[in-house]
Amino acid sequence: MSAIFNFQSLLTVILLLICTCAYIRAMAPSLLEKHKTGLLGIFWKCARIGERKSPWVAAFCIGMAFSILFMQ
Repeated sequence: MSAIFNFQSLLTVILLLICTCAYIRAMAPSLLEKHKTGLLGIFWKCARIGERKSPWVAAFCIGMAFSILFMQ
């Protein structure tokens, strides 16, 4: 089943996107800084969410990990 039709898979993909973009911005900030608008601006926005809301993102990642490991 596609991640679009399964809510838990969709949340997993979004969390992975946020974490990946924040990591890329921490390692190589110039890759995301030049694309603040347009379609590639989504990655810059995900990186900002990952930086500013990092305790919340970490809590959701831990919650998702427990959900995947123990509830399926």
